[in-house]
Amino acid sequence: MHANPFISRKDISYALIICLGDFKRFLLRKVRKSSFGIFFSYMYHINGALPDRCQGIEFDAIALDEKGNALFFKDEYLWNGYHGPAQLSNESFKELDDIHGIGHVDAAFRMHNIDNPDDHDHIYFFLDDKVFSYYNQSLEDGYPKDIQQDFPQVPSHLDAAVECPKGECVTDSVLFFKGHDVHVYDIATKTVKVKTWPNLPVCTSVLRWLEHYYCFHGHNFTRFHPITGEVNGPYPKDARHYFMRCADFGGYQTPKCSDVKIDAITSDDAGKTYFFAGTTSSSTCIKNMRYVLNSFLSAAFSDDQVYIYKGDAHYSLIEGYPKTLREELGIEGHVDAAFVCPSEHTVHVIQGQNIRNIDLIATPRVVTQDVPLMLSGIDAAMCGSDGIKMYKGSQFYHYENMVTLTSRIAQMPQNITGSMFGCRD
Repeated sequence: MHANPFISRKDISYALIICLGDFKRFLLRKVRKSSFGIFFSYMYHINGALPDRCQGIEFDAIALDEKGNALFFKDEYLWNGYHGPAQLSNESFKELDDIHGIGHVDAAFRMHNIDNPDDHDHIYFFLDDKVFSYYNQSLEDGYPKDIQQDFPQVPSHLDAAVECPKGECVTDSVLFFKGHDVHVYDIATKTVKVKTWPNLPVCTSVLRWLEHYYCFHGHNFTRFHPITGEVNGPYPKDARHYFMRCADFGGYQTPKCSDVKIDAITSDDAGKTYFFAGTTSSSTCIKNMRYVLNSFLSAAFSDDQVYIYKGDAHYSLIEGYPKTLREELGIEGHVDAAFVCPSEHTVHVIQGQNIRNIDLIATPRVVTQDVPLMLSGIDAAMCGSDGIKMYKGSQFYHYENMVTLTSRIAQMPQNITGSMFGCRD
């Protein structure tokens, strides 16, 4: 299962807005509080209908809230999540409208600063030359402030902003976009380096989603590398196919939990979980040299091979990989699932109704134990601080440790839930 997003927009009554979209945005950058801006903002109300993002809206800002829900902003409206109607932004963030009167957001991002819990996961909004800091939809004391008070050397009237944690950028950073210039703000040192990315479209909003970065422009988006601005692949793409649920665009449909089948699941030393289903995954990279057997992803791969990735600012496959199972682990045959428990150097490989333990320190690799299991047909498995989970179809079995897993005591299956994988209960 994978989490994808959806996007949308309105109809005939604001066709003028659509036709003049680029011109309107240019003017609003110059005259945010002009009657022209208010005219466009209130055209939605003339028809008595809310804007529909499936019509192709160019968003002013996109950010995740404290719970990871995506917020899409346009004029005085916002959309909470990847489907559902628009609502007035001042219903959730009252002070934006009270102070500036037009409810418009230039840019927004969610702070990633685990070293400073007073800032971490706060949402920052930028309007003209001011910045607002919110937590749980409450404006923090002392805000709004001039942008330069919180972010020295960062310009006003921004186009977009996005957080970039260490490991994806060189340091914990915020990327501020204005035209083709990107102001890379180092959170720890409060310094700025300016880069120019002429090959990237001018972004009106930017979203970090599952460790990837998306520049939104018009009703399209372009994925880019957060350090170089490099664009790889066939872009731009229409956001309505991916970031919202639109009937005419075949947008991603969140599956029911009863329909979920996990092909593989693992985690890294930072506590992030990566799960795979079908031909796509919640992440394509595994950090800190965790093992991922290609045959786990049977829907996407057919060869029994091992891929090892190292974690750095841009995840990369270690030279010499992929290798065959025999080369890397000294075994052959179809692999149903595999896992490594925290602080261990043994990979537990499930093949049919047997689990084979392989010492990763030994050279060459050796199978230290081959034990029968009570279960068969396992799709995926993961070991964490709370024990071992074995996934089979839309259910899982929980074991406290390897002793209970290899015992003859049967466990009752539990259903996969939305809180685990974002599916519909």
